[in-house]
Amino acid sequence: MRNISKRPKVHVLLAMLALPASASLLAQQQDPSNPNIVVNGTPAPEPAVTTAGPEIKGVITARNGDRLKITTAGGATNIIAINDATRIKAGGGLFSSRSKLAADSLLNGLPVTVKTLTSGDGLIAAQINFQNKDLKTAAMIRNATAQRFDEQTAATEALRGRLGDIDKYNIKGTTNVHFDTGKAELSEQDKAELCSTASSAETTENALILVVGYTDATGSDDFNQQLSEKRANRVINYLQQACHWKPYRMLTPTGMAKADPLASNDTPEGKAQNRRVAVNILVSKSVDAS
Repeated sequence: MRNISKRPKVHVLLAMLALPASASLLAQQQDPSNPNIVVNGTPAPEPAVTTAGPEIKGVITARNGDRLKITTAGGATNIIAINDATRIKAGGGLFSSRSKLAADSLLNGLPVTVKTLTSGDGLIAAQINFQNKDLKTAAMIRNATAQRFDEQTAATEALRGRLGDIDKYNIKGTTNVHFDTGKAELSEQDKAELCSTASSAETTENALILVVGYTDATGSDDFNQQLSEKRANRVINYLQQACHWKPYRMLTPTGMAKADPLASNDTPEGKAQNRRVAVNILVSKSVDAS
């Protein structure tokens, strides 16, 4: 005759007692509000250990989410994290890092003083201090940059809209700058003439500039093609950088090598005339009022 246990809980209790003591202690905690209830769980992680870090003075040069790049006066850079405990101090006010002030104020170009903590993950900002006047300056720079970008984008799109399907222009003037054999350097006289041409074009409504580079017949075709393009690019760079001609008012440059000579390549004088870059002031016939 089989004996049927009337106390199945005894088997469960024996099985639990068979577990290693350390495992059972880790897996169970006693609820302090009720000593008769056992709550299963895992131990809470140890809090991160932080120590006092250096105070860093510099300028915010980049921001990516919750990380700032601070560049000091000596050129050294530091990556500093901000978190919920970071305090932001502007003038006499003290705010948390999650306030609207933090989102709006930690701009590129803002001088700051950062009190830091050091942890295993690097530097953490405990407090960030800055002056209200510096924030206004950084905001003005950001807004002005954005405004200039928007204005230039709008001007570019408008110009493309007017010229998208038009391939005929009226030539308002041409300036030729000349080069030594095999060279692409501009003389001081050439530089002066280029800026004079840009000033003249600036007074012409809807004017564009087209730059075309040429060579004489000396050298191989491949060499002359590269040289003519190099000369054209040199002129474009000077027009934009030194003469302040806007890039969106420049048509795509080209190098024509020894094609379209102004004079015969049979004489040194003729070759000298052919080693040139032609700077053409153009106005599309669709918008030219003259």
